[in-house]
Formats: sequence, structure tokens, C-alpha cells
Amino acid sequence: MVQLMAADRTHLVFFKGHAGEPELLSELARRGRIEHNDRASDERDLMAEAHPMRIPGRWREGYALDYHIVSSVYIGDDEFGHPQFDTTRTELGELLFRLKYRSDQSVIGELVDAAARFVEAWQPGADVLVPVPATRPRAMQPVMLLGEALAGRLGLPLGADLVRKVRDVPELKNVHEFDERLRLLEGVHEVDRSQAQGRRVLLFDDLYRSGATMNAITEALYDQGGSAEVFALTITRTRSR
Repeated sequence: MVQLMAADRTHLVFFKGHAGEPELLSELARRGRIEHNDRASDERDLMAEAHPMRIPGRWREGYALDYHIVSSVYIGDDEFGHPQFDTTRTELGELLFRLKYRSDQSVIGELVDAAARFVEAWQPGADVLVPVPATRPRAMQPVMLLGEALAGRLGLPLGADLVRKVRDVPELKNVHEFDERLRLLEGVHEVDRSQAQGRRVLLFDDLYRSGATMNAITEALYDQGGSAEVFALTITRTRSR
């Protein structure tokens, strides 16, 4: 077992099994934020397991806490001809699924706990947390709920309106070319320079797929907003773009 901890803090994060990327653990070890410990912890039993990995993008540094899905096997069509799958999700993936698609807000605390503990160990030095604007209107916006709770846990101001979506864009999951996704996202987001200039932004989303939206926002934060640095964090990521 690998025990990951923030310097001068008592909060711990445990990464078991593949433990995310080996080079990530090496880097955090170099920063003095991890130590190896074979003893089990009562605290470990109370929190979701994370396997952080880097996500590529225009930000200075970015991570997803885990993959979203472990496996998904086609098992046939239902009576309406819709394909059905036997899906196994990661622990964080299952919690996020319950929040996004079952409106189960009881999982917010566990998701935020895992995210906050990782950020406390990572220490990007952000001074504002900015949630990615929602793709479409919902009665409950998971990213905003998680972002607000995470900002509170980290003691950061929430830049809820620092980035605004100013026009609609087609569903990007049906667009397979990354460059085409970026083209469709041109001019979609507007940054409030009065809030962004000189700030070190932690850009937060729940699920990383291709990264096109987060990349477009990062570019806007630098070019429109004059942000000093942008860091990216998501709860989970897909295995394909």
C-alpha cells in the first residue's frame, strides 16, 4: 500500500493496486509528500480509493483521480433494440455515476473527500477554483455541486461565474476529431478578466473525455483572462477520447 499525505497535515490518501502512474508517485515522493506503509488504516476504510493519473492539456499540470470504467461488455439488445452492457466502474466512477445519473447527492462528501486529499498532497498553489460550465441545463449540476463543496474544503474562493458559457455547442461526444471539437468550442466561453487576471486557477470538471472543453477554457483563461497559471483536476476520465 502507498500512503500519500500532504506535508504538515494529518489527512491521508491511500492508493492501492496499480496506484495510478508510477512516475506520479515518484514525483510526489521527491516532493516529500508520500511514504510507504504496509499498515492498514481505519481512515482508509472510510474513503473511496483513487488512482491518480496525468491528463494532457494546455494547463501547467492536470490530473484525473481515476478511470471512470473498468470494463463494459455488450450483453445484447433490450426489447426496444437498444444495446445493453454489463458495466463495471471504478469506485470513484460508480460514485460519480450515482451523482450524475441517479441524482444521489449523498455521494458528494466521499467524492470531495478524495479530491481534496489529493489536492492537499499535490499542492498546486491555486488561489481560486473554477468549475467547468455545464454542457446543458439540469435541475442539479454535478460539477457545480462538487466544485462548491471542494472549494469550501480547500479554503479556496469559488469562481462560479469567472468562466461563462455564452452560446450553445453540439454534443461533443458525437464528434470524434479532437481538432473539430476545438473548432466547435471557439468563442463558446467568456472569461471575466477582473476575476481571472494574475490568478492561479484550479479548473475543475467531473469527467475528462477528450479534454477539448477544458483545453478551450484554459486557453481563454490565459488569453482573455490573463491568468498566471491554470491547473486541471477531474474526478474520473474515460479510457478513450
